[in-house]
Amino acid sequence: MRIVLQRVSRASVRVAGGVRSEIGAGLLVLVGVADTDTDVDAERLAVKVARLRVFENEDGRFDRSLLDMAGSALVVSQFTLLGDTLKGNRPSFTAAAPSEQAEPHYERFCEALRTMGVPVETGVFGARMEVELANDGPVTIVLDS
Repeated sequence: MRIVLQRVSRASVRVAGGVRSEIGAGLLVLVGVADTDTDVDAERLAVKVARLRVFENEDGRFDRSLLDMAGSALVVSQFTLLGDTLKGNRPSFTAAAPSEQAEPHYERFCEALRTMGVPVETGVFGARMEVELANDGPVTIVLDS
């Protein structure tokens, strides 16, 4: 799995012209599932995302997690995170899991966050989406399984 998370003051997902989901302060979490990923990877990364200290304390240091600040997560599937650009000018997505394999791991990731008490909103798996965000900081972190 490859995850790109962005600390946001707000974020939303639109599908077919209408708002599907939106959050206030928290994390926008883009999730790419590789063909080698398992539910164990999904659960481990969910714990990491929930506990990652990317929010500032009173002294301006990264010392608070999503759980500490009671923030929300907007989780969006994005197979293009697995794009390989080493050869040529067109990305190859052969490392990305096919939809029927990726969607259960994506759902497991979301459920693991919810189990830890994180309010989770989602996009629509496999849909064409418009994602809007106000990146707070900006803070962007990449996690790999």
